Amino acid sequence: MFIDDGSSADCETTSQHLEHRTRERVVEVISEHGPVTAAEVGTLLGLTPAAVRRHLDALAEQHAVVEHAVVEHDASGATHRRRGRPARAFVIADAGHESLSADYDELAVHALRYLQSAVGPHAVADFARERVAGLETRYAARLTAAGSDPAARADALVAALTGDGFAASARPVGAGGLAGVQLCQGHCPVKHVAEEFPALCDAETDAFSRLLGVHVQRLATLAAGHHVCTTFIPTPRVRASTAPAEGPLRGASGTPRRPRVLDSTARRTDQHTALTQERSSR
Repeated sequence: MFIDDGSSADCETTSQHLEHRTRERVVEVISEHGPVTAAEVGTLLGLTPAAVRRHLDALAEQHAVVEHAVVEHDASGATHRRRGRPARAFVIADAGHESLSADYDELAVHALRYLQSAVGPHAVADFARERVAGLETRYAARLTAAGSDPAARADALVAALTGDGFAASARPVGAGGLAGVQLCQGHCPVKHVAEEFPALCDAETDAFSRLLGVHVQRLATLAAGHHVCTTFIPTPRVRASTAPAEGPLRGASGTPRRPRVLDSTARRTDQHTALTQERSSR
């Protein structure tokens, strides 16, 4: 005779909790790396293809994720479809963002509307700058420690943003004079507020420019309906100096010596002068 002591119910509850937590991790990965394929999600989380497909199907039914055509961005912000057979990639949908967001969006929108009405539009911009000032202060030392290279500072910014829940990532883009780093933020805690008050995005962009020491360009935002916030960070290459060395070149004895000339015409002139001197001495 089997006596149910409640352990089976406990196991079922534990299994449901683990299933829910795994699904949350899938959402977080898609938020940070999207657009991302099922295979990539499985690699990042150590899940089997069957498990990833099961979670993605459930999330799609909940309208938490949607399929997205895989495109690539160049430095100018133009998009190009990836060559070859298109892969099924996924990005976070509105329901997915809502599951990651705090519950204070409605209150924040009402507060900013009141501020704009009672004081004026400039008050919202002032608030946005004040809000991002704290973030900028906290990040400043971290980016300073990364050195003066914009690419290294971008990596430090990504780490700082990720620590604050922005699901940030970066990758090199472009070539030559348009080379740079594309900074992506897969999650924004104030996405729904910024939809009505883009000054929040503008203030953040200005702060990035000051922190990185270069003028950055915001190419896309979650608030504007894109699947990720994208910022282009130029990384100018340092050119080798072509300026001549100060003072004359000197030999081992310290006396000035004539620089070695590699031009063929100059070599022929030197040879002709030597031959003339030899004939004169005979």
